[in-house]
Amino acid sequence: MKKVTLLLFLLTSLSIFSQGPWTQEKGKFYTQISFTTIPSYNELFGNPDYEIPGKITDNTIQLYGEYGITDNTTLIVNVPYKIIKHKGLVNPCLIGPCPEHSNKENNLGNIEIGIKHNYYKKDWLLSAQFSVEANTGSFDKSSGIRTGYDAFTFTPLFLAGKSFKKSYLQTFIGTKIRTNNYSSNFKVGGEYGGKVSKNIWLIGFLDIEKSFKNGDVILPNSNLDIGLYVNNQEYGVVGVKAIGEFSNNFGITASLPAAFFGNNVAKQVALSVGIYKKF
Repeated sequence: MKKVTLLLFLLTSLSIFSQGPWTQEKGKFYTQISFTTIPSYNELFGNPDYEIPGKITDNTIQLYGEYGITDNTTLIVNVPYKIIKHKGLVNPCLIGPCPEHSNKENNLGNIEIGIKHNYYKKDWLLSAQFSVEANTGSFDKSSGIRTGYDAFTFTPLFLAGKSFKKSYLQTFIGTKIRTNNYSSNFKVGGEYGGKVSKNIWLIGFLDIEKSFKNGDVILPNSNLDIGLYVNNQEYGVVGVKAIGEFSNNFGITASLPAAFFGNNVAKQVALSVGIYKKF
């Protein structure tokens, strides 16, 4: 690649807990609300990279929560709300410029519900997680805007992690199995983080999703033209996250990923910020 390009995670903003082996104590809540923005882009990763007609701005407001059913079993809920704008041409014009118009779609993405269970807790923590993303997104045929996959997604993960005095390490591996003839994905990654001051954590992470290319879903041309939640989306990113702790149970998060490969996903600077609270 000619340059390092920043990549938006289309489905979720990153949470320190969402793919880690740690579970909540019984009766305890962890909640996070986050905002992710990817402003005005018209280029997607591909082989080769390609441009789309018009420009898209993709924003996500996301509510993520965990609840300790027992000390070893945690319920996970993730609710994304998509705010997508596609600014493009009404119709191709043979003579003269075409008038521009804006298409917007504000709706739910794929709501996710899951269970995480810790089954080994000695030197390393080993856990298993299983989640289901519902087919709760919307699609506008005229603009091509889709706010989620037209499918259910089943995600089994194996999680491992270890805490040190002022740092931690965690890894995950699993798959995303999609219905409706979408391809499924292999998923692997991890992160290492530590305290750089009394109230600030700095975390480096790796996240890879690779399509098995085992699906042949047929999508409308308007959707394919702009590449929102189409088939065979995949990416590989490294990045940095920061957490600022105002207290033991309240703080802010921010993340910035940098892509080293991708397919059918946005090629643009992205920013994700959030606020979390523990109860």
